[in-house]
Amino acid sequence: MRRYVKPKKFLGQHFLLDFSIAEDIAATVDVFPELPLLEVGAGTGVLTQFLIKKERMLKVVEIDYESVNYLRREYPALEDGIIEDDFLKMHLNHLFGGQPFVLTGNYPYHISSQIFFKVLENKDLIPCCTGMIQKEVGERIAASPNHKSYGILSIFIQVWYEVEYLFTVDECAFDPAPKVKSAVIGQIRNHRTGFGCNEDIFKIIVRT
Repeated sequence: MRRYVKPKKFLGQHFLLDFSIAEDIAATVDVFPELPLLEVGAGTGVLTQFLIKKERMLKVVEIDYESVNYLRREYPALEDGIIEDDFLKMHLNHLFGGQPFVLTGNYPYHISSQIFFKVLENKDLIPCCTGMIQKEVGERIAASPNHKSYGILSIFIQVWYEVEYLFTVDECAFDPAPKVKSAVIGQIRNHRTGFGCNEDIFKIIVRT
């Protein structure tokens, strides 16, 4: 499927080859079956093909023009939902007419932390975020306070989301194979509506 697109190192592309893993990732969005879906880093559509089967409103974001052309050719029904853009620079407020949505994807590993900070900036729009990242980052996000991996990213995300480390993915599931294992995690928005202090002050305290 991916033979028409050359992985680009500067974009951190590692194309998932294992369809069963892609199907398992797609199943993680079912916790909010009524909400539209946004996939980040669609690549050659290995995950996309299973998200389409959900028969929900679906949009995919891909920064690589070659992958975008491939997606348009292979998934013509998704034409209006294919967005060629940098997710980190996008304004998400009007993506689905202001409606909340579920975020998922096989996230580019070199920007995965930035993606999750973007999620936090839009937490009221994203009640559920799932997807694949490098194992080390997944462990940090899901770490409990007494764990050695617990840190700034853990604190920021767990303030607003319940996090679950779902499963580990071996290097051989990708082309090219990354040098590290991967992890699929799920995040569901909790019921917190605010802090007892200013949120900006809280962020400064956590970082010091």
